[in-house]
Amino acid sequence: MEGKFARHFFVCVNERPAGGKPSCGAGGRAILAALQAGLGKHPESWSEVAVTEAGCLGPCFDGPTVVVYPEGVWYANVTIADVDEIVREHLVGGRPVERLRYRWPAT
Repeated sequence: MEGKFARHFFVCVNERPAGGKPSCGAGGRAILAALQAGLGKHPESWSEVAVTEAGCLGPCFDGPTVVVYPEGVWYANVTIADVDEIVREHLVGGRPVERLRYRWPAT
């Protein structure tokens, strides 16, 4: 393995003042806590996987956003209901959850 972690999950927790551009804010904090709790239930993965808060990741209108490296997998519109599946399939199993993958708008 090249780096310390096989997978590193970054969760946007950026918060902006009300009335402006949207942000992941409170939704992102709940997702972060749930992913960290999910990782906590899998001590065999503690040296392989990290879950870290991040500032703005970009797709603000489609948050909460989670990015997983080194694969470069982006998840958007993540809900608490999605977290168990993300933990089981991707965080522990190493398989991205295709139905949640962010599809970048065509430019």
